[in-house]
Amino acid sequence: MADWSQSGAWNFPGEDDGKERASALAQREHARREVGLFIRRLGILLGALGLMVIAGTIGFAVFEHVSPAYGFEWTIDTVTTLGSIPDPSDTAGRALKVGLELLGIGTLFYALATVAEFFVSGQLSGVLEERRIEKMINSFTDHYIVCGFGRVGRQVVRDLRTAGARYVVIDPNPANREAALATGAPLIESQPSEDEILKQAGIERALGVIACVDSDAENIFIALTARELRSDIFIVARASAEDSEKKMLRAGADRVISPYKTSGAAMARVALHPQVGGAFDVADYRMEEIEVSPICEGVGKKIADVSGPALIVAVRRPDGELETQPPPQTVLNAGDMIIAMGAPTEVERLERMFQPPRVHSGIWPTMQGL
Repeated sequence: MADWSQSGAWNFPGEDDGKERASALAQREHARREVGLFIRRLGILLGALGLMVIAGTIGFAVFEHVSPAYGFEWTIDTVTTLGSIPDPSDTAGRALKVGLELLGIGTLFYALATVAEFFVSGQLSGVLEERRIEKMINSFTDHYIVCGFGRVGRQVVRDLRTAGARYVVIDPNPANREAALATGAPLIESQPSEDEILKQAGIERALGVIACVDSDAENIFIALTARELRSDIFIVARASAEDSEKKMLRAGADRVISPYKTSGAAMARVALHPQVGGAFDVADYRMEEIEVSPICEGVGKKIADVSGPALIVAVRRPDGELETQPPPQTVLNAGDMIIAMGAPTEVERLERMFQPPRVHSGIWPTMQGL
């Protein structure tokens, strides 16, 4: 819902986040410009010092009739104000020495001020951190690129880390920076749909791209860009809206996952069939873990009598014993957990067979009678 601010303007959800993100991106861009300016200043200073040394070497060699090597040593001694070499004998040599001293002292002080400003402003730590992350990413092969570090992206990273897989995170939101650094994830703070950013993340060496940004449009662009850069890479995309799934597949995604659709279907299945422990779909088949209720149609029956076209691949007894590929004559008792696989209609038939009878609460009729 939009809020009316004191300035007399409507503030819509996400507007402040967008401003914060833009501000953080502007700060990072300013930091990069400062680093570039510092490098240019150092280049100019080094160039000026080099020209000064060359001019001093030639000047001393001409005015004082010394060798170029001695002229170079004399110039360094003058610029650094050491004073270990005696003063020149003629006026031209003394004028050259004074000019070199003034220019040398000014140049060195300006260089020291530039370096001190760079250290005090804190830019060095950011540069070193970016270099460290860049080297780490460049060393990765057969890794995964996770685009987006929201709630879904963080869960993806946790599962990848548990599996021992390498990954790189791309997220432009400054609010997710601390969370990414806390997990030790190599983070690139930029838009994951840009070609150069995916190349920086090592898409040429990656095994897959996981597009889990909150925006479906952004995930479509990520899939499209990744497919253009690598025609053989595996792409998994997140879809919030059902009509976005086909668009993502057309954009180049190999698999499309809808968290809301998946979680909603799982919640409805558990509500309708409480005895179902877990389920997942594989192509046109479904695999489920179904508990044998004490009071149901299938309790005490043999697998051959209840399975039908479905396949019961395992039975877990209440004491934890697991029977894989149980024979058809195996009797199913109360508390057993069967793992069944088959077409969705056949698995749903088993759900109904092992479902306990529904007991409706008598509280509401009792209240009506009051």
